[in-house]
Amino acid sequence: MGALLEVKNLKKYFSNPTGQLHAVDNITFSLDEGKTLGVVGESGCGKTTLGRTVLHLTEPTEGSIFFNGKDITDPNKRELKRIREDMQIIFQDPYSSLNPRLSVSEAIMEPMLLQKKLKRKELMVETRKIMDTVGLAERFENSYPHELDGGRRQRIGIARALALQPKFIVCDEPVSALDVSIQAQIINLMLDLQEERHLTYMFVTHDLSVVKYISDDIMVMYLGEMVEKAPSDELFANPLHPYTKALLSSIPVPDIHNQTERIIMHGELTSPINPKPGCRFMPRCKYASEECGNPQTLCEHSQGHFVACNKFQSLIS
Repeated sequence: MGALLEVKNLKKYFSNPTGQLHAVDNITFSLDEGKTLGVVGESGCGKTTLGRTVLHLTEPTEGSIFFNGKDITDPNKRELKRIREDMQIIFQDPYSSLNPRLSVSEAIMEPMLLQKKLKRKELMVETRKIMDTVGLAERFENSYPHELDGGRRQRIGIARALALQPKFIVCDEPVSALDVSIQAQIINLMLDLQEERHLTYMFVTHDLSVVKYISDDIMVMYLGEMVEKAPSDELFANPLHPYTKALLSSIPVPDIHNQTERIIMHGELTSPINPKPGCRFMPRCKYASEECGNPQTLCEHSQGHFVACNKFQSLIS
């Protein structure tokens, strides 16, 4: 299968009085149909902005976006409406992403109403099918978001994303606001839907345990840049970039006799406003040298394993 989504040198900058904030800086990747790309990194690294830029919820500053082989970098209004049918998003907060004045059935029906392809009776039939698919009982169709728990609200968000039968969905931390037991239900639901509908996901999260479970490939971001990308099992077994190693060391191990050593990062964060060339992790990296002040390039260390670090060869443990 070929790539459903290709992103080349994508940049998203926000202007402010002191300069330009580099939220997403020179990101390149491809995502095959039916696969899941996990995007991880600490808060503020540009994960959500990347997903929103790919969907044109915010417009890119530079770069190219190809979907299903077509250039969608700068679509007109009609093209964007058509793209919306194939590309959807599940938001992080299931409560604030829903209109409190719409019932469950009305919220799910809304995208199909805007599409204007089904009659009113057909809309209700389709809405009930989608509710059943995501595990929402028919008795909730006239309920409102404030009457439901977080898990059911997120099921509404998933149902809305599925309403137009998309091929690609950006999942923006879809389980971070939920209890752990509910998280497992939602993740398993998303995996079942992916298999049934052959969906392609970009899964944005800060939860490394979740991303390992759901992702085929994982991209690690730091202050707007991609620092490492590899198949999920390879990244966890053989992390190369110092930042990736520090992230993985923070995962709790449920065994008091076999604890991993936590890597503590010291030093100042690089400002994302008009950053200097070179590695942005350099001020916090214990392996940093003068070479790290040079522009970093993403190199393929092994099959499908890319890393942007001058010293990665000497850091392999």
